[in-house]
Amino acid sequence: MREGMCLPPGDPMDGLAFPAALAAAREIAEAQIMARLSPLPGTLAQAMAYACRGGKGLRGFLVLASARLHDVPSHQAAPAAGAIEALHAYSLIHDDLPCMDDDDLRRGQPTVHRKWDEATAVLAGDALQSLAFEMVLQTACPDGARVELALQLAAAAGLRGMVGGQMADIAAETAEVPLTLDQIIALQAGKTGALITWSTRAGAIIAGVDDTPLRRFGDCLGLAFQIWDDVLDVTGDAATTGKAVGKDAAAGKATFVSLLGLDAARARARDLVNEAESHLAAYGQKAQTLIDAARFVIARDT
Repeated sequence: MREGMCLPPGDPMDGLAFPAALAAAREIAEAQIMARLSPLPGTLAQAMAYACRGGKGLRGFLVLASARLHDVPSHQAAPAAGAIEALHAYSLIHDDLPCMDDDDLRRGQPTVHRKWDEATAVLAGDALQSLAFEMVLQTACPDGARVELALQLAAAAGLRGMVGGQMADIAAETAEVPLTLDQIIALQAGKTGALITWSTRAGAIIAGVDDTPLRRFGDCLGLAFQIWDDVLDVTGDAATTGKAVGKDAAAGKATFVSLLGLDAARARARDLVNEAESHLAAYGQKAQTLIDAARFVIARDT
């Protein structure tokens, strides 16, 4: 880790219940990103920083909470938490572009290509993706664990994960036959779920222990998260969610809600959260903030 990038002694997440822990984790992850961007002049660094502000910080929280589950303090895992938030921000910048979802609003603010221009948005996303791998390789853990973190992040972000899922989603918009439920589950496991699952696994990878329970937890959580996003696209409003809603229905796109119905989609998300919690049983009370995070996923309005 670079000099000056460490957190002060003591763990800012000690003894915090979920809402405060989420806020603390968001601050830790954002501070990691801004420490690397704030010394840099110019529009590109400004656009990158702008894209990383205002989110929930859930993925960074999952990194730090999974680390603490294995007695890894936040200062050791902080660069990995910053990395996943930087990579997530890159994905949102590109997802909002006119050639993709063509959105004007993100996190209640103009999207990057609206605030600046399309070229700046493309380059800010590219640079945030590179920054994410720079940061994850600065995580304070053994070399083998750092390599595994980076390898698994590359897999989760690329063809076999988020980008592959996004491509499948684009293809589905013009397909003659709407996707089935199983096909949507497979698509969303990449597009949304892969980065969430990486976040839940990160703590175990840093600690050098078996990550199977946290991988299973993350798989359930990622799918519940996407189902709830589909619910919010139907029931939410732009002022609350901070982004456009109703676009899937307007496009005639197959979603969990369109295939299951609103009530059944909500029930499916609740069942997934219950299953996610079951994978943490061996950790006992130490896993409570992660359990609270899972419950938050299906209670949020943004």
